[in-house]
Amino acid sequence: MFGSDSDPNDATSDDRDQSSLPVGDSSPLAKQRRVKRRSRAVNQLPVDNRARQGGWLFLVALAVFFMAGMVLYGLYAFTRWDTIQRQTPLPGSLLISTALLLVISLMTHLATRSVRRDRIAATSVLLLSSVLLAILFTVLQCQAIHEMLLAMADGRGTGVGIFGMVISLVVLHALHVLGGVIALGIVGALNTLGRYDHERHWPIDFSATYWHFLDLVWLIMLGIFWATSGGFSI
Repeated sequence: MFGSDSDPNDATSDDRDQSSLPVGDSSPLAKQRRVKRRSRAVNQLPVDNRARQGGWLFLVALAVFFMAGMVLYGLYAFTRWDTIQRQTPLPGSLLISTALLLVISLMTHLATRSVRRDRIAATSVLLLSSVLLAILFTVLQCQAIHEMLLAMADGRGTGVGIFGMVISLVVLHALHVLGGVIALGIVGALNTLGRYDHERHWPIDFSATYWHFLDLVWLIMLGIFWATSGGFSI
């Protein structure tokens, strides 16, 4: 995941000019271009393709996992639709953390654009800032979980019912967020060391895609929570 990367679409004018060189050309410029082409070939297929395929399979597996959890939650909430406890509002901190998650997703996207322009310092700032916001997101999620546990303890919540299911899904999502925080930290550190540039940047791309995925999953979960509870306390 954190190795070097090279995108076949990131060809430079040197590569496109290879065909214009005479076959027996031994000039310094011709030799330099041939060396560049051979070095890029080493960084391309099949290693990067396997990494991409593995990354997408990982996301598909996670999607199935979260989908199954949300379907089970929806079925359980439907069976308790007429209970009074279902009208209990969820903590408003869940909404604040959602705003943070959207900002993180935007910043990682900007990082993918920045590294393609070889703006290494700006890319590192975006990635490491995303790590800090992700930690704050996790803190807010823990606060929301604590509020729901207190509500369950004093009878304001739904006992082991909907609140319990909400807590389970929030914890599962938060665990994957922690994995994303670690990944962002590693990628940000490697970028600072100069491991990525406009040719080798797949780990940054995948980190951004992972956060977009977490963003989408959370928005779907939030919509389901809103539809099956008393909304959110403001």
